[in-house]
Amino acid sequence: MELRTFERLDDIPAAQWDALHDGANPFVHHAFLAGLERHGCIRPEWGWTPRHCTLWDADRLVAAAPAYEKENSHGEFVFDHAWARAYAQHGLDYFPKTLCAVPYSPVTGPRLLARDAAGRAALAGALVQTAEDAGNSSAHVNFHADVECDAFDEQWLERLDVQYHWTNAGDWRDFDDFLTALDHKHRKNIRQERARVAREGVVLRVVEGRDATEAELAAMHEFYVGTFAEYGNHPALTLGFLRHLASQMPESLVIVLAERAGTPVAGALCLRGNDTLYGRYWGASERVPGLHFEACYYQGIEYALAHGLSRFEPGAQGEHKLARGFLPAIVRSRHWLAEPAFRDALRGWCAQERRHVLQHAQMLAQRSPFKRADDAAAPDPAAG
Repeated sequence: MELRTFERLDDIPAAQWDALHDGANPFVHHAFLAGLERHGCIRPEWGWTPRHCTLWDADRLVAAAPAYEKENSHGEFVFDHAWARAYAQHGLDYFPKTLCAVPYSPVTGPRLLARDAAGRAALAGALVQTAEDAGNSSAHVNFHADVECDAFDEQWLERLDVQYHWTNAGDWRDFDDFLTALDHKHRKNIRQERARVAREGVVLRVVEGRDATEAELAAMHEFYVGTFAEYGNHPALTLGFLRHLASQMPESLVIVLAERAGTPVAGALCLRGNDTLYGRYWGASERVPGLHFEACYYQGIEYALAHGLSRFEPGAQGEHKLARGFLPAIVRSRHWLAEPAFRDALRGWCAQERRHVLQHAQMLAQRSPFKRADDAAAPDPAAG
């Protein structure tokens, strides 16, 4: 197989790229990744230079990985700032580095796109070769799927983290079914939060990509930009990219709009896969008590239940999600460092971090809002 790197995903035939994955995860679709580049979301001046890693048998693409040369750690969500500082303290350059990931998306999914385990292992080796050929400090694969674990040899260090995911664990038919599975305290709190939003005169509705108007896309983008400005961050996604999703991936784009008297006051941007809804961004022009929880969590759960989706991943971090039915889930990344001394030193650091993450996840699981087995049959004290 021949290794080739590409600086534009549009230079790789979309049909060949998409033939390497099952289509279940929208973030690795050619249309999604190429759209980021085409509509100004990926720029070298922001630290992102595409270096897509591909393996070919003559003119047939046999394996591929979305990859970038990074000049910083912006938009990755696997934090390695301490590693960069350690390199600097020893007079070494941590940047540039090679990153295999979906930009701005802490979403677990396939990263080594291949038809079999041998192809995935070859891609992991190709990422190392790409980093070595470029003289980069390291190669990283963020939020990879569990099935890809076997692709990495012992030179790759594993890191773990915790996210909060909702799953339809009880064959629930609707939101009331879901609430019934919660203990009384958490069920009552959720009902109160939803009632508070309703009393404010805010109405929620879901807009899918195929039905989204220009005004609705513009409103969602304005909310997204506003949130980033509020926290002093740079909004990478452009309005052109949202238009691109609506036209090229209409079945994947899901927007929750909150309106007062027909005027949007908040929105949540999601993407839909085959069996999972992914919450990505949120913003609001008004501060309404409970609206963030309603737009970002409860509407997503309702959508998942209504459309037969088994899972809802609302984004990274946030222990407050636990009380709303999102349980701890382990996510993974792999890291190869060219400098053997740093690789050996960080091996123990990563092992210790993994132990702490697993212990933290176990502690969080004990705070589950769902009924325990010994009280699942107990009557509802107040039905709300």
